Amino acid sequence: MDIQIKRGILDVCVLAALRCEDSYGYKIIKDVPPALGLTESTLYPILKRLEGAGFVTAYTVEHAGRLRKYYRMEQAGQTRIDEFLTEWTDMVEVYEFIRKGAAQ
Repeated sequence: MDIQIKRGILDVCVLAALRCEDSYGYKIIKDVPPALGLTESTLYPILKRLEGAGFVTAYTVEHAGRLRKYYRMEQAGQTRIDEFLTEWTDMVEVYEFIRKGAAQ
């Protein structure tokens, strides 16, 4: 997948992984579609950026004697997902234009 397209989608995919339940880094990586190739070195800067923007909050929980950092999506994160879905309809229109143009 093109890096520019992937970059625009990753933030929203991370938010979508947090939509139903709070989660932690490793699980988020496993929940995001493998086609995006999300790694720890990519995920944690994304989470930091999302936290700074108020889309997620972080908290720690003891798990198996160690502290694990969990992330919770805030309402602003859901709003960002909703905005993305609205914008995506425009992307589908562009996709159809490109696909039809390529078929001619």
